[in-house]
Amino acid sequence: MNAIPCDLCARRCHTVRPVHRNSAEGQFGFCRAARTPVVARAGLHFWEEPCISGTRGSGTVFFSGCNLRCVFCQNYEISTGGKGKEISIERLRAIYQELIAQGAHNINLVTPTHYADAILQSLDTPLPVPVVFNTNGYENPETLRSLESKIQIYLPDFKYADDSLAIRFSSAPDYFQTAAQAILEMYRQTGPYRMDEKTGLLQSGVVIRHLILPGYTENSMRVIDWVAQHFKPGEVLFSLMRQYVPCGRAEAFPDLNRKVTDEEYNQVESYLFDSGIEDGFVQEEESSSRDFIPAFDGTGV
Repeated sequence: MNAIPCDLCARRCHTVRPVHRNSAEGQFGFCRAARTPVVARAGLHFWEEPCISGTRGSGTVFFSGCNLRCVFCQNYEISTGGKGKEISIERLRAIYQELIAQGAHNINLVTPTHYADAILQSLDTPLPVPVVFNTNGYENPETLRSLESKIQIYLPDFKYADDSLAIRFSSAPDYFQTAAQAILEMYRQTGPYRMDEKTGLLQSGVVIRHLILPGYTENSMRVIDWVAQHFKPGEVLFSLMRQYVPCGRAEAFPDLNRKVTDEEYNQVESYLFDSGIEDGFVQEEESSSRDFIPAFDGTGV
């Protein structure tokens, strides 16, 4: 890993990141991460969309650090807190194989962008299962292009259509346009989603996720508008998420310090059903629980 300025994510902060997290050389950018991967958990995950988790689970690798600072992040202790263990590229490859041996339907890389260089090296040999790039959507299209053919499934968040919310809650003033362009690049690479007809498992394609925030149903409806305007039925999957529960620093933001109400959810869900978007998923009220947040305890690392 040569000492070069980092422009991997949409922030393009041009920081010369250290190779290792305890190195005295280099600087930490917005992601607060060195260039060697830090992983907080690796294991079978059963709480993704059904076409990803299937019956045996998705082989998730939770990376530490993030290029957003979402005040409500459910993974706050790793995204901002930096919890995790630094591992080599060789160990990352071995983790993939261990998860596959456990029956994982895919390898699911969670918040991976700031380690894209290392991930590319770890995928130099194709895997026998699809690779999922599970991202917050705040991506540099050039980095995405470097991943072409290595990634079969893109799983981006589309958090905001309202950049004032992106600024306030995630320190990302240009989130909407950035995420929109990133999703278009992801679709360019994968084309229309493709399912295994026998198993119902996703083999390739884009699944756009949107988390409803309490009090901001208009933001959700504008995200739905964009997806409906840019994709036809059969092209992408859309996942409307009700699972918001106050986490991270949400208690410091009174408008976010509660769950989504039935009225709010029903309003957005009805809007989705009327939008022309036909392919995707919705969540039950029970999904809004801390019980579905994995323990970032170093399992599998």
